[in-house]
Amino acid sequence: MRFYIRKLVTLASTVLLVSVITFLVFQVLPGDPAQIVLGVDADPHQLAELRRTMGLERPAAERYAAWIKEAAAGDLGESLRYHRPVKEIVAERMPVTVSLALMSLGLTLLIGIPLGIYVARQDGKFSALVLSALTQLGLAVPSFWLSFVLILLFSVAFKWFPSFGYVPWSENPAQAFRSLLLPSLALAIPGIAVVIRYLRNTLLDQARMDYVRTARSKGLRERAVMYRHILRNSLIPVLTIVGLLIADTLGGSIVVENVFALPGLGNLLITSIGTRDLPLLQTMVLYIAVIVVLINFIVDILYMVIDPRIRLKR
Repeated sequence: MRFYIRKLVTLASTVLLVSVITFLVFQVLPGDPAQIVLGVDADPHQLAELRRTMGLERPAAERYAAWIKEAAAGDLGESLRYHRPVKEIVAERMPVTVSLALMSLGLTLLIGIPLGIYVARQDGKFSALVLSALTQLGLAVPSFWLSFVLILLFSVAFKWFPSFGYVPWSENPAQAFRSLLLPSLALAIPGIAVVIRYLRNTLLDQARMDYVRTARSKGLRERAVMYRHILRNSLIPVLTIVGLLIADTLGGSIVVENVFALPGLGNLLITSIGTRDLPLLQTMVLYIAVIVVLINFIVDILYMVIDPRIRLKR
């Protein structure tokens, strides 16, 4: 229990620190939100009145305290461009990004883990060498470049999948899957390469341990040794990679969503930067940072589920 309390305190402290840094960064950025709303030719008296209404005349500490209090109550402010509550806009765009992230992560694990096990078991053979070379290529190419390659190959040449746009799951699940498959692959391919290489190295390291030789000396089949012992002990470091991959997926979706014209949070973030929509932009940055912190917290908890000895060491 003490471990969980300590982790929760660390989580809350990190989120608070992230909120402070996010708020301070946007205070030093150029651009007047009131000027953005009224335009460059606005009357100075109207600008002054709008700044007072928006609370821009108050001290930074007072504005931060009000922002955190309102955010904790679910009030994230109003978008300067859309003239709508920020939480409504984020709620509309979130299903797209969540679907994209889940599909990307699912493809990464469903493809990366079996191939990582295969490469480790076939270590030194020609097929394993070829896959290792391909993973090096997967690590080298960025997601946005893969996006264009996938569009040219599967949308333009073969016309199997749409090159842009999004169909909601509630309207047509099959079309929703087709509209998200290419962007999910663009995000997943570098992650697949990371999982294969990391899992292969971890499995080979674990295979040299004394407990593996003991298991084999007891007459256990090689398949049982691999999946009951070696793989389970290899999952702890792999979990760290998965946590980082989720964070990378959130970052990569900012570019990939714009390439495929997906109406997700990444597309919204780019739009808010271009229009200097500071309330929306500030919320988006804080949202992404909090998600990354929460992912790291969940990974720490999963460590103990896989290996309870970690709790005792701490």
